[in-house]
Amino acid sequence: MDLLLLILHIVVCLALVGIVLLQGGKGAEVGATFGAGSSQTIFGAAGGQTFMGKLTTGAAIIFMLTSLALAIFWGRPGGGSVMPEQVAPATPPAQSMPAAPPAMPAPAPAAPAAQPK
Repeated sequence: MDLLLLILHIVVCLALVGIVLLQGGKGAEVGATFGAGSSQTIFGAAGGQTFMGKLTTGAAIIFMLTSLALAIFWGRPGGGSVMPEQVAPATPPAQSMPAAPPAMPAPAPAAPAAQPK
């Protein structure tokens, strides 16, 4: 089950990247104002979202659901890791010895006594 879900997740991920790269930028929608882009819409010139936009939304929803399912399946107790050799047990940081207290500075030499004249 985990392997099938992982394969589906990778396929959807690659499809999502491809779908996004196939879409035109925001500048391409300027031509749609004058009727040039109506061939990309499903429900005509006034109809909502483009086909690629709906495909992106569907792929994104599937991607999010597979991500959530993979996190749940691999996060349960006794579950494995995708990279078990990279997961190290958490150890507390070693206690370091405190540095020696700073030495007290030597007292300044006393000023020579003034000699009477």
